[in-house]
Amino acid sequence: MTLRIPGEIVGAMKTKHQYEIRLTGTQTSSLRGHAFALLPHVLVFLYLANALGGRAQENLSEYQVKAAYLFNFLKFVEWPKDAFTDPLAPIVIGVVGKDPFGNTLPQVVIGKTVQGRDLVIRIYHAGEDLRGAHILFISSSERKRIPAILSSLRGSCVLTVADTTGFLEAEGMIQFLTENDRVRFAINVDATNQAKLKVSSKLLSLAKVMGGSGKEAGN
Repeated sequence: MTLRIPGEIVGAMKTKHQYEIRLTGTQTSSLRGHAFALLPHVLVFLYLANALGGRAQENLSEYQVKAAYLFNFLKFVEWPKDAFTDPLAPIVIGVVGKDPFGNTLPQVVIGKTVQGRDLVIRIYHAGEDLRGAHILFISSSERKRIPAILSSLRGSCVLTVADTTGFLEAEGMIQFLTENDRVRFAINVDATNQAKLKVSSKLLSLAKVMGGSGKEAGN
């Protein structure tokens, strides 16, 4: 497997089964040229309540929008302190299965920090320990393995995300939805609470919510 990533990314480390892209918040001036190219991704979430429902998504691919969501979910979720090995440990964005993002996810998070932490992208494969991720996107290629994956994460504080129908009913946490050709999302608050994740009320106000309040999300 080959990950095509921008040359400015600090480093890509390959192990036997896992690919890791480490992104730091202290990039060189060579990244400045990407500023305008990345602006739409940043705006996607800054104007989430309005823009995502309208014209902002028209010029972005499905997975550009979803990558922007993944990055910005990090800003609205609080992990338990013991989710990190130390105060400087990075936030790990995991993708398990066939990676649908390509260059998009690295381009969205490059040069960014969240809560003072650098960001690492890891691509996982079947059978690997997924508990090292803080947020995990489960690819549609893993549709049949979703129950097993979620079972393996039970008791952890990994925020699970997918775009597979029925994901919330399977006790996943965030499911991407498509409504009127727009990408939306739904949250299973019972699942996030069980994982001891604190989801901002601002994020919940923008989501369809399943559990907790009794409001149910669509598929």
